[in-house]
Amino acid sequence: MKVQNLAGTLMVLASLSMGVVSINNAAAGESGYSFKVHNNTRTKITKLLVSEDKKNWGYFDIGQGIAAGGDMTLTWDESTNNEGCDQYVKAAYSDGSESEEAKFNFCEANLELEF
Repeated sequence: MKVQNLAGTLMVLASLSMGVVSINNAAAGESGYSFKVHNNTRTKITKLLVSEDKKNWGYFDIGQGIAAGGDMTLTWDESTNNEGCDQYVKAAYSDGSESEEAKFNFCEANLELEF
């Protein structure tokens, strides 16, 4: 698959939809940890993939995708609560291309992903 060039490469911005401080230390009663994803490319994101080791990839349920210019708030599944904070993330696009993976610390406050 073709890799998106710099315009489609994953970048980090400081901002957060809900004060995520730690994936591993959920307070009782919280519904989950969320963060916001912005698609600043001209191509629809069809999958958002995540991995601790770049070998085994899981994905977020993004329904019909994230339209070009759109954004979406995503929530980590409770089954990931025992995983580390550092995760690799990449996007798959409707044209068959993928962004390069980038490593993020999801325990970091004010995290927002931008493609």
